[in-house]
Amino acid sequence: MGRKGKYLPLIEDYLGRRARLYEAERAILVGVLPPGRTSWEDEELLEELAALVRTAGAQVLAKVVQRRARPDPATFVGRGKVEELAALARDLSADVLVMGDELTPAQARNLEEATGLKVVDRSQVILDIFAQRAGTKEAELAVELAQLEYLLPRLRGWGKALTDPGGGIGTRGPGETRLEQDRRKVKRRIQAIRRRLSDADRVRELRRKRRRGLGVPQVAIVGYTNSGKSTLFRALTGADVLVEDKLFATLDARVRRAVLPGGRWALVADTVGFIRRLPHQLIPAFRATLESVREADLLLVVLDASSPFVLEHLAAVREVLAEQVFGDAPFPPQLYVLNKVDQVRTPDQEALLSRLRLEVAPSVAVSALFGTNMDALKEELSVMLTGHFARVHVRIPQGRGDLIPFLSRLGDLQGVEWVGGEGLAELTLPRARLGRLRKARLEVVEETP
Repeated sequence: MGRKGKYLPLIEDYLGRRARLYEAERAILVGVLPPGRTSWEDEELLEELAALVRTAGAQVLAKVVQRRARPDPATFVGRGKVEELAALARDLSADVLVMGDELTPAQARNLEEATGLKVVDRSQVILDIFAQRAGTKEAELAVELAQLEYLLPRLRGWGKALTDPGGGIGTRGPGETRLEQDRRKVKRRIQAIRRRLSDADRVRELRRKRRRGLGVPQVAIVGYTNSGKSTLFRALTGADVLVEDKLFATLDARVRRAVLPGGRWALVADTVGFIRRLPHQLIPAFRATLESVREADLLLVVLDASSPFVLEHLAAVREVLAEQVFGDAPFPPQLYVLNKVDQVRTPDQEALLSRLRLEVAPSVAVSALFGTNMDALKEELSVMLTGHFARVHVRIPQGRGDLIPFLSRLGDLQGVEWVGGEGLAELTLPRARLGRLRKARLEVVEETP
């Protein structure tokens, strides 16, 4: 196929090269913005689109903005702009137009016919990136489902082969077109994937129950895509995870143990990055991430403190959490991680960081990449999880030295003092595990926060 990544034969068969971006392709980005928008909003919109296109593997040649109150219902941009784009594409030898908003099937078809170029919208680019990044079978199925649901209303004939009516025993009925047959195939595949994802949901629920049974507090790392979540996850847990300066470098949720000061610890989940205007077809692909966040006892909200659009990214993260995760339910406690402070160098960046400190609390400024201020972050994290732990003294009866391994597995055993054959063990453990001490008929002499 001439590029990295996994692609599903079904999608390739239906739309061929029109379904995605390729490394050798050269793209012109197109945005339609209402009059009155400020220049930084233009820059933000097109820079993010350019980052998506580069992450998908294509080359960005130019960015074009048209000011309109609303997109043209036929071609998204106006007729004059269509002609301008066709001429620009010829001059630059471009292969594809990438539109900044989701197109209707009619708009995409009309633009392709008018310019002679392949037309891809923002949603298709994101779907393409997710197809490349899926690292587990469940993620692959979720992304394929999203692709198919996006594709279904857009299926259309590309020439005589897809539009000839015909009949055949066991294939299609009299007068049924190839296009109608293809639609039925897509619908059957969608149903099959949904059944398999339902089975995966049950397996994941069993894993969640096991984690809850451990009684250990759960922390979810959330944030805008490319804010440094995976780098922070690695710094907190020591996990060997992929870290790239690309959008959606992480798609699959991962959970690891993080050791914290004061004999405390937590299960930390790394999650896929959020983005504004996420295609609704991709919400199922976020299933594992959304469940990890929904069940968390604390959220680590990671912000790229060096980005000029950090406040807009924060608003997008809050919107996704409110609309897709918690709904009317209350949010768990949040600790804001102002990441990438090593890249804060200009007066404007420093002023924005100061403003950010005032707008979010509690917060800790760090560089997860270089380990700057990570000890302070772990300390703050430990303090915020204090209520989930207890420091206790447990009396060990004479001759029951065999209880020491049991206590070590139960919590962080600080030490045992032996007096007259009896032991007094000091340990820190999750409060949810105190019942196990009583079940073992051990006397808890003292309990402190």
